[in-house]
Amino acid sequence: MLYTPDTIAAIATAPGRGGVGVIRISGKDIQSVISGLIARPLKPRFAHFAHFQALDGSTIDEGIALFFPNPASFTGEDVLELQGHGGPVVMNMLLKRCIELGARHAEPGEFTKRAFLNGKLDLAQAEAVADIIDAQSEAAAKSAIKSLDGAFSREVHTLVDALINLRMLVEATLDFPEEDIDFLEAADARGKLHTISAQLARVMDTATQGKLLREGMHVVLIGQPNVGKSSLMNALAGEDVAIVTDIAGTTRDTVRELIQLDGIPLHIIDTAGLRDTNDTVEKIGIERTWAAVEKADLALLLLDSREGITEHDQQILAKLPDSLAVLRVFNKIDLTGDQAGEIADDEIHVSAKQGIGLQELKHKLLKKIGWQGMNDGVFIARERHLAAIRVAREHLNTADACYLQIEILAEELRLAQQSLNEITGEFTSDDLLGVIFSRFCIGK
Repeated sequence: MLYTPDTIAAIATAPGRGGVGVIRISGKDIQSVISGLIARPLKPRFAHFAHFQALDGSTIDEGIALFFPNPASFTGEDVLELQGHGGPVVMNMLLKRCIELGARHAEPGEFTKRAFLNGKLDLAQAEAVADIIDAQSEAAAKSAIKSLDGAFSREVHTLVDALINLRMLVEATLDFPEEDIDFLEAADARGKLHTISAQLARVMDTATQGKLLREGMHVVLIGQPNVGKSSLMNALAGEDVAIVTDIAGTTRDTVRELIQLDGIPLHIIDTAGLRDTNDTVEKIGIERTWAAVEKADLALLLLDSREGITEHDQQILAKLPDSLAVLRVFNKIDLTGDQAGEIADDEIHVSAKQGIGLQELKHKLLKKIGWQGMNDGVFIARERHLAAIRVAREHLNTADACYLQIEILAEELRLAQQSLNEITGEFTSDDLLGVIFSRFCIGK
């Protein structure tokens, strides 16, 4: 049964001027919109050149009209697309005419939401639509297309099918408690459970890589004044985004830059030097430094290689959150003659000014954030997906620990399946749907 409560319309192209603009309409009363706009019937899935008419019969614009009858459309409903000239005035005139003919303004993400509700996409695929639009790198776009094509969903469905088969074995024993353990051992139920757990771990690993592609990581540069934070920021960005001088305390506020490393978006944040000061403005900058540290995924502690780790550096390290990964970067090796590259797992030698050791640093950054390299199996993923997988993993671990308690085993397997179903939307609350689709752009 189609979800078609009313007819919706929106401008589907980006705001501003363009050669072509698109109006998208979807719902059950498309024919009234077509008859009011266009003076002839439309053949399904055929590009018609047409004049789009106002109420008085005058022409609003001319362009291409495409009609897609349900269910063979993006939303699964009747869909009309009008391709006209991409000026904002004419686009809004055309949209206003669609509203006059009975449509209403679409909400953010409502077209994709209807595609989900009408069974054209599952929830993971629907989210991939937004991820394709928001992709910050070519690698992220390719991975989002994989998710839209169903790569992630197929992995989840394989796990769910295996859980269903195992649940059938376990729950069948509930009617015959005197034979339950022997029956499960004969069916190798525990082996099947371990296989599912191993498969889940692989999906978790791939999804984690997909989340990195989608969201990237926040890396904060910290350290004492004049250790080269701004120079390193500029070297990583490939341009002068931060002011560099020999005067300590030049950077008084956070400076942010987005860079791409192997397709991973890294949000680099340069900060004010950490020191005791009576300067009011510098104090505010230092407060903002610590606020940036709280939100970061990785901290690069810049150190002057001529001085090594000083007592003040130790004090900075002691103040960092225990959960924050830290990489110590010994800078200015052009003044010491030290060898560039990795010293230890958490230490590296560079010269930001001369660009020495930067490739090694970039490689180290990717390693620290857990990036394993792009491959054909990576699909885009979100924190919501990872959270559901983590919950499913916890239930499987409990199921293994309580294997001899059949009622608990059955319940934990059910809860694991329920968590995985949340990824594709087979078990999803209306509140969650509202949050997900509200973040889409209008017209999608």
